Amino acid sequence: MAILSKIRDRSIALIAVIGLALFAFVLDPSTLSDFFDSTKINEVGEVDGESISRQEYAQALETYKTRTNGRVSDMQAAKTVWENILKEKIYTKQLEDAGVTIGESDVINSIINSPSIQGNPQFLNEAGLFDKDKFMQFLKDTQESEDQSLWNAWSNYISEVGVSLKRDTYDNLIKAGLGASLKEGQYQYEEDNNLVSADLVNIPYSSIPDSLVTVTRDEVDAYIKKNPTQFEIDATRDISYVKFDILATESDKEAIKNKVASFLEDRQDLNKATAQQFTIQGLKNTTDYNLFFEENISDIPMQEVYLMKNELPQVISEAVIQGKVNDTFGPYEDRNYFKISKLTATFSRPDSVKASSIFIPYVGSLGATVETTKTEEQAKVSIDSIYKLVRNNKKKFADIASKVNTDSSKDKGGDIGWNRHNQSFNSTRFDVDLAEFMFDNKVGEIGVVKSKFGFHVIRIDDQKNRQKVVKMITFGREIIPSLDTENAVFQKAEQFALDLASKESNFYDVAKKSNYQTKPAIGLKIMDDKVPGLPATQRPIVTWSFGRDAKVGDVQRFDVDKGYVVAILTGKTNKGLLSSSKAINRVRPILLNDKKAELIKEKMIGSSLNDIATANNIVIKKADNVSLKSPSIAGVGFEPKIVGAMQRAKENQFYNKVAGDRGVYAFVVNKKEKAVVLPNYEVYRKVISEDRKASVLKIFEALKKTSEVEDSRAAFHGVQ
Repeated sequence: MAILSKIRDRSIALIAVIGLALFAFVLDPSTLSDFFDSTKINEVGEVDGESISRQEYAQALETYKTRTNGRVSDMQAAKTVWENILKEKIYTKQLEDAGVTIGESDVINSIINSPSIQGNPQFLNEAGLFDKDKFMQFLKDTQESEDQSLWNAWSNYISEVGVSLKRDTYDNLIKAGLGASLKEGQYQYEEDNNLVSADLVNIPYSSIPDSLVTVTRDEVDAYIKKNPTQFEIDATRDISYVKFDILATESDKEAIKNKVASFLEDRQDLNKATAQQFTIQGLKNTTDYNLFFEENISDIPMQEVYLMKNELPQVISEAVIQGKVNDTFGPYEDRNYFKISKLTATFSRPDSVKASSIFIPYVGSLGATVETTKTEEQAKVSIDSIYKLVRNNKKKFADIASKVNTDSSKDKGGDIGWNRHNQSFNSTRFDVDLAEFMFDNKVGEIGVVKSKFGFHVIRIDDQKNRQKVVKMITFGREIIPSLDTENAVFQKAEQFALDLASKESNFYDVAKKSNYQTKPAIGLKIMDDKVPGLPATQRPIVTWSFGRDAKVGDVQRFDVDKGYVVAILTGKTNKGLLSSSKAINRVRPILLNDKKAELIKEKMIGSSLNDIATANNIVIKKADNVSLKSPSIAGVGFEPKIVGAMQRAKENQFYNKVAGDRGVYAFVVNKKEKAVVLPNYEVYRKVISEDRKASVLKIFEALKKTSEVEDSRAAFHGVQ
């Protein structure tokens, strides 16, 4: 039995070994180590060895998206949240290394000292002073509340303040060590203002044709390796694509137009339950406009609007202004809709009114504030009393408005300025009842008006540009492609993708044959969600291009807003150093000039400027009173390297074979003029100090480069 037991135990072990072997066979080797490392599975990155968990990242992401209320895309949110997490962890580590601790109390004190908290009525005592205990109790109650949404918002805010405080503390520590001495100010002044004059000869790099100099791929590679920081790149992908737009055809438009036209007249329909016919009224005859819009399914909400001629659709403006009540117009095309309209009323009104207001809000009105205590009834009594006082006394109107009003008109004697007709009647920021009083009465009229904001005493001070105004309702259907059109476009996109399935097929040739326009998208990054040339976010295209199995030449069809995209992966660049083939356009001119400099130096033989000038058939030039502040040489151009060399050269000494940005030089300095001695160099010291302190704005990017940051968010955001 002991033997059988041993065999059984070993069998279990053997099965486990075989199972693991088979698992390893089908599993991507690159992921095998991660399978056994649970921390890798549950993290989205690391900063200097500190893990950033998926939970931490997801929670921060959700909080940020909630706070921004959908105003940013998922990838924009992801980038912001990631940067905030990096800042928190990097600054925390830097401060810890410096022996500085930012505790919870520091964060709370920072919040407490902010004006928005200090002035919040919720946290004031009976004397009107800020009460810290009230604030702390508020935080405690919020944290313990069953509804955690408010606490989550506060918790996030506290976290953000903490990050900001750490950043500011670290930056201030750095700033403290970035001052400048008066001696540095003096050096800067002298360097900028010391003048030098010299005779020189130069042979420009352009004098040697590029064809005479060879730059090899190995030399480009060597230059890249020697200067790696200049050529560090993130992983990128290149694609080309064809977009198939789903647009309404002329046939689609005609069908929609005819459908909208059919709603003008009455029509018969059948009640299936009773087998009886009934009449559905068209726009011409109906008076129940809400029912009409509901029965016929308008893509435009039911709304009666007031419009002047210049506010009407141009295609019907003249006819409407000349029309009569109950006249109908259309169908007409306007802003991607086919519309029919009906004239329901006409008025003569000014296009602008200047008015003044005394305003009394009540609890529950839109104009109410935390100080509002009057009920609707109390507010009505107050406004009626005020009306009796001001209706015949213009001066008293302004005095009372200055005392009573709580809006910006308080300091203007109640003056609410000029109000345009279209803004007053067709904007949610105004009120129709107010607008009707202002535009339907004459200058000098005073009255009481109840609005959604409260009660008003309104006085009409001035009016201008009286003209005809129409009241109109408009029914419409959006101009959209038909199902047949959508299917036809889909078939085109699908056929194009199928035509590219063959390995022998060339994307561009197939596209050209069908007269399709191809567009490139170069340098897509793994966390991008936009593709140049395409609307909105196109994250699926990016994730596809970065997929583990994606190969150059792969083709994929994507659904996009109002169409389809067929894309081909044309290039893959891995994270690291830019390849010589892609860097050659940057590196080649540098290496060309280096090699040309050596060839030019061979020509600059001699012990004087005259020797070199004669041997090369060039003239001696003059550089008069040049400085590092303005390092341009007449007849040569911008040459800071050469001017700098002249500044440090000895007078009357011959210098040869000095390479600059534009060519190779020989020169003799014949005069140096020191800058005028100043009694004080404080101005220059201050400039240096401020420039250094301004560089603190770039410090986080520098810290990030020196930190070991591992970004594994791509898998979290869909890259397989």
